[in-house]
Amino acid sequence: MSALLGPAEIRELAAQLDVTPTKKLGQNFVHDANTVRRIVAAGGVTADAQVLEVGPGLGSLTLGLTETGAPVTAVEIDARLAAQLPTTVSAMQPSARLTVVHQDALQVSADDLPAAPTHLVANLPYNVSVPVLLHLLATFPSIERSLVMVQAEVGYRLAADPGSKVYGSPSVKAAWYGTWRIAGQVSRQVFWPVPNVDSVLVGFQRHDPPGDEQLRAQVFALVDAAFQQRRKMLRQALSGVLGGSAHASQVLEAAGIAPTARGEALGVDDFVRLGRTVLSEGAREGEDTREGEGAREGEGDAQA
Repeated sequence: MSALLGPAEIRELAAQLDVTPTKKLGQNFVHDANTVRRIVAAGGVTADAQVLEVGPGLGSLTLGLTETGAPVTAVEIDARLAAQLPTTVSAMQPSARLTVVHQDALQVSADDLPAAPTHLVANLPYNVSVPVLLHLLATFPSIERSLVMVQAEVGYRLAADPGSKVYGSPSVKAAWYGTWRIAGQVSRQVFWPVPNVDSVLVGFQRHDPPGDEQLRAQVFALVDAAFQQRRKMLRQALSGVLGGSAHASQVLEAAGIAPTARGEALGVDDFVRLGRTVLSEGAREGEDTREGEGAREGEGDAQA
C-alpha cells in the first residue's frame, strides 16, 4: 500500500465514517499524491520542523507531512475525522509522529499543542481561511514559515501589493507578520468533491513584527476603518476612529500621509507610521490631562 491516500482510499474512508463533505466546513479532500508532496516540499518541511496542520480531514496532507519524519500536530474540528486520523496514519505509516487536537482552529491556543510550531502547512477551509491564518500567526509567533492552500481569490488578496485591485484589509494585516507570495496553482481535479473555485498555494516567511500588541491593535483598527469605505479619502474613511475629518487630516499629515489618499495606496509601513502617530498623540493628551489635574490640585492646596 502507498504511504499516501489515493482517490479509492479517500472514498473508502469517507464511506466508512459516513462523511459527506460539507460547504459549511469547507471540506474538499485532496487525493493526488503528487500534489501532496509538492505542498510539503514547497512548505520547506524537514524532519527537524515542528509542523502545525489545520483541517487535516481524512489525512491526505497529514501523511505527506509525517512522511518527512517531522512531528505533526493536526487540528481538526470534526469529531469523526479527529478520531479516525490517528488510526489511518498509524496503519499507513507506523513510525509517524502525530498528535491530533479536536478543536476549532479559531479557538486553538498554545496550551492545546504539545510543542511550539515552526511550520504551518494546511489545506485551509475556504470559508474561514483568513481569520484562521491571522489567529494562528498571532497566537504562535514561533511559526517561521507557512504554505497554505486557499481559494485563489483569497490567496491573491493575501499576497497583493498596495495599489492592486485585490489589495485590502487582509493584505495589510497579513503583511504585519511577514512576506507573502503565490507559490503555485492547484488543479480542481485533485480534490474530492471537485470545488467550484480555483485554488492557489500561498507561501509565508515571518519577519520581526513592526511593533507590540498595542500598536498591532491600533494598526488593525485603522486598517479596518480605511477599507470599510475604501472609495473614500482617508480623512473621511478614518473620521469615525479619529474624531472627525478635520482631526483625521491633522493626524494623517503628522504621519506624512496625504489626507486625500485612499487606503489601497498605503502599505503596512504607512499604516504602522499612522498607528504610532495616533498612539503618541494619545500619550501626549494623557500627559497634558495629568499635568492639568496636578495643577488644579496644587491650586486647591494653596487655597486651603
